[in-house]
Amino acid sequence: MTAVRAPAPVAPHPAIADFIQDGAHVFDDLVDPAAAAALLADIRATRPFDHRLFLSEVEFDADPQHVGVNPRPGRNLLERFEDRLGFVEQAPHIAGALEALLGQGYELLNRKVVCGVPQTSVPAWLRARILGNPVNNLGAYIRPEYRDVTYFYGIDFHQDLIDYRDRQADFLTLYVYLHPVSRLDAPLFLLTGSHQLGGTVFPHDLTHNGPESWTYRDGRGGEAAVTQRLLTGPAGFAAIWHACTLHGTQPDAADHERISLRYLLARGPGPAGLNQVNAALKGPLALPQTRLDLASDGKAVVKGNTVNQV
Repeated sequence: MTAVRAPAPVAPHPAIADFIQDGAHVFDDLVDPAAAAALLADIRATRPFDHRLFLSEVEFDADPQHVGVNPRPGRNLLERFEDRLGFVEQAPHIAGALEALLGQGYELLNRKVVCGVPQTSVPAWLRARILGNPVNNLGAYIRPEYRDVTYFYGIDFHQDLIDYRDRQADFLTLYVYLHPVSRLDAPLFLLTGSHQLGGTVFPHDLTHNGPESWTYRDGRGGEAAVTQRLLTGPAGFAAIWHACTLHGTQPDAADHERISLRYLLARGPGPAGLNQVNAALKGPLALPQTRLDLASDGKAVVKGNTVNQV
């Protein structure tokens, strides 16, 4: 009688170990660079990515709006290109990591185009107004017909939990560069290990100790030594991170815009590696209040930007 061998155990996906330790996983493999370049060209063909994106100072002051100015269903540029996104969403290395962390049947919460706007494109009157703001989301100043993209001019270290009061950290972020991103192109700065303190209120308590070293305090008596990681790479570069991982960007210092794809994806109904990740956190998975920098009308009321110390 021939003995039946038990199947070899399946090794856990490395993204799970990376999330437990660092709160992020950077993919070694690119998504299809040619497909990324083709999509980029079609995105750039939809509008001028320069000063013509913006309202004039007179137009803005006549009717200032700080709420409801970001992409939403029915006003989201990626809705035009849904049939072009398989090079990301169906890439085996991307889908494998997402299923390992989020389980089968994971949910798409949001996907959109994110544009880092270079200084040469931001009108001088606007740069003067937003100087020192921790979050320079430019949507309020963008012409309404172009508000199907999120535009930034730098954003301080934050958690993606910031937009989800009272929601558990049951989701992650997938970010894809559609063109090469260098140090000048508003790359993402990640603070690896920062997720371990759980959810904390923005602006965050950070001290820069050295080139890549920070001390992070949670406001509850806990603190952690965290390490800065700069995400640069070629077209097709992709990374994922936990909803409690601190990240940010400096203003785009290049002479062109930085265009990327950002996805938020939530855990499915079954077993998921994210459960193991969250069980190891030392702080809350949800917050009743996530930020203190905005007035009730959405206008910034706090100054200061930690990521610009780098």
